[in-house]
Amino acid sequence: MVGRHTFWQRNRLPLLALLMVVLLMCSACTQNNTATNTQSQAFIKIGVSVSLSGDFSADGKATEQGYQLWADTVNKNGGLLGRQVKLDFLSDGSNTTQVVTNYQKLITNNHDDLVFGPYSTLLTKPASVVANRYGYAMLEGSGGGPSVFTQGLHNIFDVTAPIVNQMDSFVEYILSLPADQRPQTVAYATEDDPFTQPMIDRARQLLEQGGVKTVSYQVYPAETTDFTPIAQKIIASNAQLVVLGSMLPDATAYVQAFKQQHFNPKAIIASAGPDQGAQFTGPIGGSSVAEGIFFPNAWAPGLTTYQNAQMVQDYIAKYGGTADQISADTAEAYAAGQVLAQAVNKAHSIDNKQLLATLHAGNTFQTLQGDVKFNDVGENVDGKGFTFQWQGGSVQRVYPASIATAKPVYPKPNWP
Repeated sequence: MVGRHTFWQRNRLPLLALLMVVLLMCSACTQNNTATNTQSQAFIKIGVSVSLSGDFSADGKATEQGYQLWADTVNKNGGLLGRQVKLDFLSDGSNTTQVVTNYQKLITNNHDDLVFGPYSTLLTKPASVVANRYGYAMLEGSGGGPSVFTQGLHNIFDVTAPIVNQMDSFVEYILSLPADQRPQTVAYATEDDPFTQPMIDRARQLLEQGGVKTVSYQVYPAETTDFTPIAQKIIASNAQLVVLGSMLPDATAYVQAFKQQHFNPKAIIASAGPDQGAQFTGPIGGSSVAEGIFFPNAWAPGLTTYQNAQMVQDYIAKYGGTADQISADTAEAYAAGQVLAQAVNKAHSIDNKQLLATLHAGNTFQTLQGDVKFNDVGENVDGKGFTFQWQGGSVQRVYPASIATAKPVYPKPNWP
């Protein structure tokens, strides 16, 4: 007993010192974990891949602006569930391989809480597959091609009207014209992009059913950079109506070629490009050159829809310009954010599983593009497409008449 007591007395100080070190280390770990948890709870991170270079760079920049403008607005009003929103942007260079890499990084490396979709159907298709693999909901506004919704996924939600139907109102207008004024012939040219081609093919089907004869139909690779041969075939067809499945670069090139060669059909409509405001009118020589050109869209700065006027005001304050110069891509991204905010509030959570259930529950959401309600594959069944036209230096809603701010100008005026 004496020996044991002596041993304890001899060793208790080192043992106590060791115990104190262990307790201090545990305390430090607890403090560090608490600090980390507190920091992670300070904001909600939302990952987004945007096209800041490549074919979609103009649209990508406008998309980035829309998401950022929405986040700024939300944060000014207290954030989501009382937490500030932080956007985590990565550039994909308009590349399908890079967009996959980006979403894998945003989810697995950056551990972002939520994700938004990229620009275009082409990039949304592979991006949505990655998000689905990790159980993430993906709200987006510019990936509405039919092929996005035939992948068997249940995590993708497009807040914009289905792309395939967006030229329907224009076709309806053309076929409503008196027979002696209606175009008799039509030329089509479209990228082989899943956004543009389905829309153009549907317009062709409807116009042919209405008796408008197809005199030229061209499909070309989305990577095309020289549009001269395509424009020449359209010009040679002497079509009275030209329907283009374009993005900004090819829409710009066609207008330049048509003007240079004095080819002036009765009507021109382009799926994208004319909707890009100054980014379209600048390269073609000003808004007077755009006079009479139609385009389909689901948004305009003058719509009296949910928060639209405030968004336009905030955009001009942050980025400058005028209301007519705001890209529809910006509105589409902003609308995706609006739906996310409402879904989060309904679910009282940012848990992706709960958000998926809320988005699939048949709820109706309000956006600056109008009401949003998703079917079982994530298409907005309440979304509507309208026809717009450049008139007098600005964009006017021209069809249907119920939402029109001006009557359509037809036939198209001569090039200035």
